[in-house]
Amino acid sequence: MPAVAAPGNCSLGAGTCLGFTHKLSPGPMPKIRIHTKCVTEPIKQEHDGLRLAVTRYLPRGVRRSRYHAWLPNLAPSETLLHRFQAGKVSWAQFSKSYQVELFESAAVDDDNPRIKNHGQKFTLRLIKELAAHQPVTLLCSCGAGEMHCHRHVLKKLLESSKV
Repeated sequence: MPAVAAPGNCSLGAGTCLGFTHKLSPGPMPKIRIHTKCVTEPIKQEHDGLRLAVTRYLPRGVRRSRYHAWLPNLAPSETLLHRFQAGKVSWAQFSKSYQVELFESAAVDDDNPRIKNHGQKFTLRLIKELAAHQPVTLLCSCGAGEMHCHRHVLKKLLESSKV
């Protein structure tokens, strides 16, 4: 069981929180380390670090041991995905629409004045913060060489100043 930080020992300053020991230095944020892979590619723990499955659906037969967390909320909507796969939208249109979806608010947000877009931005910021301290690998079921995959758009977004 991970140790819980003592009061005042975190707030993402130097110390231990949620079982992770970290040191933050004053100044600019450290370079983030985000990689992308197909969920079925070989696991290289040193390189991959935290493995996040960012697919709407997990492919059949993929064991839970292949990823640390499944975040289907970071995948494109089913509608957008099916439109792209059917050739009804271009890659450029898909990429733009996917990014809009990530920051879109919905009816559920009406009752949460402090949390918009289902907390997506918080999730993205958390991943970015984690990637500043350890490698993070975004996993999808698209093939290893597939460049038209949302995981690449998500990586680029996390590396930008939009998050």
